[in-house]
Amino acid sequence: MQPPCEHEDTSLLLQPLFEGQSYGGAAADGTECPSVAVPRNSPAKRDCLVVAVLCFGNLINFIDWFIVPGILLDIQQYFGLSDGKTGLLQTVFTLCYMLAAPIFGYLGDRYNRKIILGAGIFFWSGVTLGSSFITQSHYRIFVLSRGLVGIGSASYSTIAPTIIADLFEEGKRTTVLSIFYIFIPVGSGCGYMLAAGMAKSTGDWHWAFRVTPCMGGLALLLLILLVPHRIQRKTAAHRALSISGMIGRADEKPDVYRTTRTSWCQDVVSLVKNCSFVCSSLGQTAMAFVTGALGMWMPLFLYRAQVVQGLVPPCLQDSCNSSNSLIFGGITIGTGILGIIAGAEAARRLRKINNKADPLICATSMFISALCLYTALMVAQTNILSTFIFIAFGELFLSVNWAVVTDILLYVVAPRRQSTAIALQILVSHLLGDAGSPYLIGAISNAIQARNVPSLQWSFRSMQYSFVTCAFVGVFGGGFFLLTSFYIEEDRKEAQRL
Repeated sequence: MQPPCEHEDTSLLLQPLFEGQSYGGAAADGTECPSVAVPRNSPAKRDCLVVAVLCFGNLINFIDWFIVPGILLDIQQYFGLSDGKTGLLQTVFTLCYMLAAPIFGYLGDRYNRKIILGAGIFFWSGVTLGSSFITQSHYRIFVLSRGLVGIGSASYSTIAPTIIADLFEEGKRTTVLSIFYIFIPVGSGCGYMLAAGMAKSTGDWHWAFRVTPCMGGLALLLLILLVPHRIQRKTAAHRALSISGMIGRADEKPDVYRTTRTSWCQDVVSLVKNCSFVCSSLGQTAMAFVTGALGMWMPLFLYRAQVVQGLVPPCLQDSCNSSNSLIFGGITIGTGILGIIAGAEAARRLRKINNKADPLICATSMFISALCLYTALMVAQTNILSTFIFIAFGELFLSVNWAVVTDILLYVVAPRRQSTAIALQILVSHLLGDAGSPYLIGAISNAIQARNVPSLQWSFRSMQYSFVTCAFVGVFGGGFFLLTSFYIEEDRKEAQRL
């Protein structure tokens, strides 16, 4: 009997990642083994191109997300909205986003992810372009369009991180995820700046919604040309065999991993029993609550603070002063980049000496962020420069957590449940977080104004008092991350066994 070839894989767990050049090997008795496919081009180069495309898509995703807050005062005056109804715009967007996320999580774990990503980009770009032609008498259609954009965005945020998780092992994954998540604050800041800049240069805020669809078309083209049709999923068995140098059979179907299929309900039950996943998701919910409220209302709050201090006059025109959106956008970009890089580097270094480093970093940053935001609110009426400084520090420490929280999820959840886990985390964090916080802040502001004589002073104070809610929610978020640290080691070991 002839011995098997050295590179023959009898486990049926893997498949070749590329087609191209081949090489042969010799068995122990000198028999020539069949050739096996190896890449023509460097896998590292291919992976970098994929990540670049995903990062560009993430940039556009969050630019689109924060166009409305960037021109909020213009939209509020155009449609004649109260604070409560204005906050409803972002709430509807986020509600649709979070409700669609579990659907895309289910599809992403079972069907071709490139097709789902492409369809999402095409959908949200088209709806955004259409919303730029909505007239003053059709406010409800404008609200509906923001909800539809949220559905398209959910496809991207749910699936793109799982592709990165499949391309990189744990050591490099945190670094790549930090690069990917840098485009959350960068995109958010660019959204403010793009919206304010277009409104100022054209005199019509509608033009702010006509730039990202063009960028979305470019992202779709890059996705089609540069991202492989199939990205191989990695299970624990796949990783073990990859390390040992074994290569799967050439007749394996791409993007299919051989493991026991479970129902969506079984996946959810398993995730709910994962204490690290639950606690870190609640911590991220607090992050989302604070981020959503700040992102929606902070430029308007800064404007009202300046009016009270006599630095700017009240806006009575169709196109209002957009300098606060531009400044806040710049702060968001700068602190986001610095915070995410600092968080990833701190996690990389501290993991070597403490296995609980990730949740402890998140907890510490949430506590500091809450203190900075509270201080910013208290000094807003007297010193606008100090307000900007403390807001910058508050956003900086919030940004520290973005990549670290996602990495926690990816190593405490088994690979076959990761898309579902991300979708559930999106659902919970937005349902209890930024889906309601913009509307809640606006509603509290309305209630405070209703109890007092209408004035510029109470217009500012109502927003100031309602914003204090964010500081307290930030403290609760830090507490949930502390709880995560008690369970993370055990849950990580359990995920590695699956």
